[in-house]
Amino acid sequence: MIFERKKYLDELIAGRGNGLVKIITGVRRCGKSFLLFDIWHNWLLEHGVTDNHIIEIQLDDFRNRRLRKPDALLDYIDSKVMDDGNPYYIVLDEVQLVEEFVEVILSLTHMRNVDVYVSGSNSRFLSSDVVTEFRGRGDEIRIWPLTFDEYFSGIGGDIRKAWLDYYTFGGLPQVALLETEEKKTDYLRGLYETTYLRDVIERNHLRNPEGMKELVRVIASGIGSSTNPTRIANTFQSAQGVTIKRDTIKQYIDYLKDSFLIEEALRYDVKGRKYIGTETKYYFADIGIRAAILNYRQQEETHIMENIIYNELRCRGYNVDVGLVELGGKDENGKFVRKQLEVDFVVNRPPYRVYIQSAFHMPTPEKEQQERRPLLSINDHFRKIVIVGDDIHRKEDELGVLTVGLLDFLTDKKILEQG
Repeated sequence: MIFERKKYLDELIAGRGNGLVKIITGVRRCGKSFLLFDIWHNWLLEHGVTDNHIIEIQLDDFRNRRLRKPDALLDYIDSKVMDDGNPYYIVLDEVQLVEEFVEVILSLTHMRNVDVYVSGSNSRFLSSDVVTEFRGRGDEIRIWPLTFDEYFSGIGGDIRKAWLDYYTFGGLPQVALLETEEKKTDYLRGLYETTYLRDVIERNHLRNPEGMKELVRVIASGIGSSTNPTRIANTFQSAQGVTIKRDTIKQYIDYLKDSFLIEEALRYDVKGRKYIGTETKYYFADIGIRAAILNYRQQEETHIMENIIYNELRCRGYNVDVGLVELGGKDENGKFVRKQLEVDFVVNRPPYRVYIQSAFHMPTPEKEQQERRPLLSINDHFRKIVIVGDDIHRKEDELGVLTVGLLDFLTDKKILEQG
């Protein structure tokens, strides 16, 4: 079984020889190393690059520990690169393990005949440095776990069975390769406990690891629900009698974001065209990890579907916010009141903007009207879509609202750009 990761290969090909450092980021075990050391390596060989012009170093390999010293790493690369008129491709995996790694990478950019590719699993080490340290010399390529389309293209079979497995166990490539549900479950639990969680705790020298563990469970339990650090702190206090300061929770959330475990969707006032900073939503980069955190106790397909749609949109390169539309009207007593309606996703990538509602079922006309109302309250020309969990034929009404089935949406990469 092979997952081609064509989207990311195309990005690497497009960036080949552009003079920028290609920085491959993403959550651990999402396939960064396989992309660089297998897919990209083979592509280079197939297009005329000789093996001795590909310099690959996995810095998390203990046998390469001496190369974590800047001078040793630069000396090693210098010994491999010759002035023979052909480019060399330098691939450094888990580069954040190198002392003063930013300076090392900048030094490599001074070499005329090298093309540099680095990977890492921590956004604080990498993503922020792309902006602040590389001064326009870095090109970040974000890798996600397998999308459903990638997953189904690799495993084949019945699409509904594939969907059941995907929304239960997620899209980490290694999980997809395991044969039984028991092996998948054990792998995800072990990966979370021994890699993801331990990595966050040890990297940030946390003195309250139990507090971090419980925070992750709280966030996992509430995906798709608006919250904020103050509300989470109150949850700790009321449910467990535990006091964790709001600022501590905010810092812990930042650590989880830095590790690519979760992402934040901000609330956006569609009519006022401004962000509302009071609350936010969190989504997990991989739904299988989220399930393992909760010991598979909360497998509610409505919220899982919303998380998967969010990840799909982000993987396709869109910025995603949660939309709010304020309406005026009268209550049952005839008093004028203002109501806020939520649009699940406000999706942006110039020149495209799309408003999306995620509705697992719309069994009645009343439910359909409820889901469509926020979209119809937006008076602009941008596309409006309702995604439903059922298998249905696409339909677009006279007001321009497209209703589409979930699997149809997940397997059609161009749907947001049509119409």
